[in-house]
Amino acid sequence: MQARSSPILRDLVLVGGGHSHVGVLKAFGMQPVPGLRITLICTDAHTPYSGMLPGYVAGHYDYDAVHLDLVRLCVFAGARFVRAEVSGIDRAERKVQLQGRPPLDYDLLSINTGSTPQAGQVPGALAHAVSVKPIAQFNQRWMEVLSAVRAGAGPRQIAVVGAGAGGVELLLAMHYRLHAECAAQGRAAPQFALYCASPEVLPTHNRRVQARFAALLQARQVQVYRSTRVLAVQAGAVQAVAQGAAARWEAADAVFWVTQAGAAAWLAGTGLALDGDGCVRVNAFLQSETDARLFAAGDVASFGPRPLEKAGVFAVRMGMPLAHNLRRALLGQALQPYRPQRRWLALVSTGERYAVGSRGALSFAGAWVWRYKDWIDQRFMRRFSDLPPPMAAAAHARARFADMDALEQAQAQAAQAMRCGGCAAKVGADVLGRALADLHPLRSPDVLIGLDAPDDAALVRIPPGMAQVQTVDFFRAFVDDPYRFGQIAANHALGDIWAMGAQAHTAAAIAIVPPGLDRQTQSLLGQMMHGAVQVLDAAGCSLVGGHSGEGPELSLGFSLTGLVPLDAQGQPQQLMRKTGAQAGDMLVLTKALGTGTLFAAHALGQARGRWVEAALDSMAQSSQGAAQTLALPGARACPAVTGFGLLGHLLEMLHGARLGAQLDMAALPLLDGALACLQAGVRSSLHTANARRASALSSPDAPSPQALLLRDILIDPQTAGGLLASVPAAQAQACVAALRAQGYTHSAVIGRVREIGDWRTPVALVEQ
Repeated sequence: MQARSSPILRDLVLVGGGHSHVGVLKAFGMQPVPGLRITLICTDAHTPYSGMLPGYVAGHYDYDAVHLDLVRLCVFAGARFVRAEVSGIDRAERKVQLQGRPPLDYDLLSINTGSTPQAGQVPGALAHAVSVKPIAQFNQRWMEVLSAVRAGAGPRQIAVVGAGAGGVELLLAMHYRLHAECAAQGRAAPQFALYCASPEVLPTHNRRVQARFAALLQARQVQVYRSTRVLAVQAGAVQAVAQGAAARWEAADAVFWVTQAGAAAWLAGTGLALDGDGCVRVNAFLQSETDARLFAAGDVASFGPRPLEKAGVFAVRMGMPLAHNLRRALLGQALQPYRPQRRWLALVSTGERYAVGSRGALSFAGAWVWRYKDWIDQRFMRRFSDLPPPMAAAAHARARFADMDALEQAQAQAAQAMRCGGCAAKVGADVLGRALADLHPLRSPDVLIGLDAPDDAALVRIPPGMAQVQTVDFFRAFVDDPYRFGQIAANHALGDIWAMGAQAHTAAAIAIVPPGLDRQTQSLLGQMMHGAVQVLDAAGCSLVGGHSGEGPELSLGFSLTGLVPLDAQGQPQQLMRKTGAQAGDMLVLTKALGTGTLFAAHALGQARGRWVEAALDSMAQSSQGAAQTLALPGARACPAVTGFGLLGHLLEMLHGARLGAQLDMAALPLLDGALACLQAGVRSSLHTANARRASALSSPDAPSPQALLLRDILIDPQTAGGLLASVPAAQAQACVAALRAQGYTHSAVIGRVREIGDWRTPVALVEQ
């Protein structure tokens, strides 16, 4: 989460991580607009560059070489990354509706979601064919096909529907890769078929290009069905009809769909002017013909001045004109028209490192064409991976926008002026009321006075036969999505309740939000608290009240109570403590390690997006079920692994009991990318303080470089980390199996408790 010196006055929301929007993010990162908050909404942390996808399928590039890291790009641009699926737009309220979470406000909205082949129009195609878009789903299916072929159980007949440049290029890439795989194993490769609705392949290219690829497909023994429409798809077969012939079924173990594409279905409910394929009709400024606050680019845009081919070259070149017009629209300046080129260089690869090029009526081919294409593609990728330092100085300037009314101008002046402390720094009552108006926390019969009828304090009844557990937790945001931050903050605070084996009962929130316009403050607070309440409700915990105030950075914490049953003598039952481990117990850890170094790297723009998203998913996973499972075999000690790191909390378990521990370094579960971040020299700001406890470790005489990095992971501070439990040895493996079955997939036995040897180094590291 990046601190801002100017208040938030306007929200620009980018829907989709397409080629145009990566250009917009880069442009705003290089020249920020004071007071503007940018939010990118996308379902994936990485977006593939379409120009390099065939090379990836053919095996010339790895995953990272062809994917743009949207999370890192957002860090550079100072933008929020929200991983979510859009379900609609409320243009009257200026809100983007999202699946499974509250909507996001916008002042200006841009759509660059690409397009998807319309497989749903053909019976059976959605169930039995693989669309090339969205590419993330295609990649998963392609990896399955590749693995099956390597195992000798792959498809024998592969069909590609669609003979444009995308379909032909994909077929030839798969053909090259699978033939190479099968040749290495000494067995026959799959046969390929191409279904072409037009009389010729690549119908939008010149005749020389068409002739080159027709000859190439024939040489590679690809069956080409020209002037043929696919009528239906079923498991193992395709029904097609050629012009002037009867329909017939052809064998196809795997079917890939690369036909004319259309837009996402949710656009139909927006009231925007759309074309026949459901794409947003835009004017020469890439602005919706219906709504001046909406823009669209790439395949999802239908360009009003003249039809454009659904080609990546247009999406890429729309990026800068779109960025300029978004900036101009925000500042009240005249928009500038986008003028697409009439001719462009088309480079189509043939599977191996060879390509065919064309521009207008010209055509050329060769290995040198592929090398030229590779140079162009690599240069494009470097534009968004080799990022310079952002132009942060503009963030200190006064923020002004053209469409601010008198009330907003007054709020902006107040937000940018001196801000009071004390109770004058509270969030305004009206803003707070609106932010919480549609918040419906769990209602408990034990809450006698709570949010239903707020008073100066909540009144909560403690059920008979119960004792109360109390804890508090609070930290500033480390991720820009306020909804996910709310989820993780609540989950982190609940971890101490679960670690004691208690049932969560009530929560009071403490929220700090940066100053800004009422609308932005309301949205930010509402998003964060909706995320928190979703977690609290799932835990059976009632939100009973709280406090909100202003501060330089978004922060959230909770004062929590939990309940544990008492026995007849008034002593707590089923209570788990930090202490109580016994020699011979096995140490069980329920989550992977590495959040500290990962988010330090994320703040520097050095962590890959998929690493960050996987870490967020881990932090959002509740430890409630894990605590219940650990209690069954009688876990004797069970702290939550948080800011002091695994080593710090392990030493708390051992302290005062004259016990030591042995840790198996090879067994430590790690989040993807954690070791890579440590190896790059990235450490959390708390790492140095935690490192003072490293003197308690004894290591092999000549530890490997890997072991040295693992020592660092032991002192890496964790947010919403797992539980560390000492479990009787006889039940440890069954306990881990039960945890994994519950979804705690990284659960592992990481060592054992033993009698203390040298009290100065109670924790021994074993490298196996």
